[in-house]
Amino acid sequence: MNDGYGELALPSTALASDTIRYAQALLPAALFHHSLRTYLYGRLLGERRGLRPDRDYDDELLFLGCALHDSGLSAEGNGDQRFELDGADLAVRFLTDRGVPPDRTDVVWDAIALHTDREIALRKRPEIALVALGAGFDLGGGPTELPDGYADRVHRLLPRLSTAAVLHDSIVGQALAKPHKAPPFTLPGELLRQATGRTWPTWGQLARSSGWHDYEDDPPNSP
Repeated sequence: MNDGYGELALPSTALASDTIRYAQALLPAALFHHSLRTYLYGRLLGERRGLRPDRDYDDELLFLGCALHDSGLSAEGNGDQRFELDGADLAVRFLTDRGVPPDRTDVVWDAIALHTDREIALRKRPEIALVALGAGFDLGGGPTELPDGYADRVHRLLPRLSTAAVLHDSIVGQALAKPHKAPPFTLPGELLRQATGRTWPTWGQLARSSGWHDYEDDPPNSP
């Protein structure tokens, strides 16, 4: 059973169904739909690379990572870290409570924590790489890159609901309330910088503030 999404061929395990219900209750509709589309597009992009579900990767693990990858943007997941890390921690708590062992929750944690660091995620196992690819495609890809009619079939059940705008506002909203969740040079930090016009310190400014005096024009060491 796919909880009303059978046409999309989502995993039908008991854990996957529990996760669908949990994610739907946790997230606004736009982010919930984005999370399920992340799985569909990640799986499709994997197939284009010759990767087959449950032959080359664990399809349930891929689904869990996709369905929960933005859980850090929920009220329940909003802690004191970057939203990716908050979401990874929340996902592990949810899965551990349902008896999922650490060797599996570790994969989900990595998939969620790394999903905005595409270049790193792509060097990892497929369950991790395909979460990053699927999430990125749902924001930066497009229907013309999909088989004819596929996007229409997906959007009938999972309408976009201004996904990109909702995602942006969720990340920035958290960061405005808790600026430490958006450190410089991260995705949350960059979105916060764009929204507020603030500037980040340069490399040289950061280095000079360390006290190591690595630049020749630094003040001399105090006695």
